[in-house]
Amino acid sequence: MLIGDVARRSGVSARMLRHYESLGLVRPTGRTGSGYREYSGENIRRIFHIESLRSLGLSLRDVGRALDDPGFAPAELVDDLIRQARDRIAAETELLTRLRRIGAAEPAGWEDVLQIVALLQALGSKSAGARQRAALSAIEEVPVPVEALVEAVLSESDPNVAGALRWALARAGGDGPALLAKGLGSPAAEVRKRAVRSIAEIPNGEATALLQDALTNPDVVVRGYAALALGARGAADAVPTLIDMIVEERNDADAADALSTLASDRALADQIATGLVDCLARSTIGSSARRRLTQALADIPGDAASRALADLSHDEDRAVALTAAYILKLRAARQ
Repeated sequence: MLIGDVARRSGVSARMLRHYESLGLVRPTGRTGSGYREYSGENIRRIFHIESLRSLGLSLRDVGRALDDPGFAPAELVDDLIRQARDRIAAETELLTRLRRIGAAEPAGWEDVLQIVALLQALGSKSAGARQRAALSAIEEVPVPVEALVEAVLSESDPNVAGALRWALARAGGDGPALLAKGLGSPAAEVRKRAVRSIAEIPNGEATALLQDALTNPDVVVRGYAALALGARGAADAVPTLIDMIVEERNDADAADALSTLASDRALADQIATGLVDCLARSTIGSSARRRLTQALADIPGDAASRALADLSHDEDRAVALTAAYILKLRAARQ
């Protein structure tokens, strides 16, 4: 069979067949009287074998070794090819993500594209200062896609940069809360913490709903940040978690402040006082926790809190009794 026929049947160009011959991969069985290359059926099979191995990503050098070296072991080479393929996939995925983010920003011209690319690169910089500047300019200049800001804030360890990123996210709008919600389920505790802190700074109803859901999160830190944020928003469902924080001495001062803020709503004041009193009555509550709960009653207005403090001023725990009596004097002086 002549080279033109082989090219048509195999799909390999005559030029590539000649290249294979120059490398010793395929040797024609002979030539015609006119000097044309002739190929046998065995040659054709070898060409198909070459193309099959090339389709796996093997170099022509490795193809020759695989076909001609009886001792050639494919396992190590295949492992290398797998690693190379994964690296290519990761690189292409990163490129696709970047392109999608640029598209999401709806650039008006190439100048916008260049600014977005510069900001995305700055967000991934090793310099904390560069990352912070990128976060602060993400809203004021060409907007950075929310997805990029979320990815950045969930991976940011520098507190100043993280604060700038949360500020940018709070002003970016879009689907930031939904994207951050995925971080609440991360296996990494630090990522969950970053996610709930970011959600807490977004002042909309979607963020509030996510914080309410976070009150049942298995992570006690997530529950705490959610409760503090909800307390500032006047959400009554944060009260049980805030009381637990006081008992467990987890940001207890902040939790007491949040209860005080909630208690400015007279309808909630008695509910909060009742919750604190019920907690004080538990036999499992230790002395120091009871003192913290008593102190928390200080800034809860209303008769329920006053009655509870009057009862506690006679508590068998002297520290609790003295604390309650002192608070009652302060309340009387204010009145």
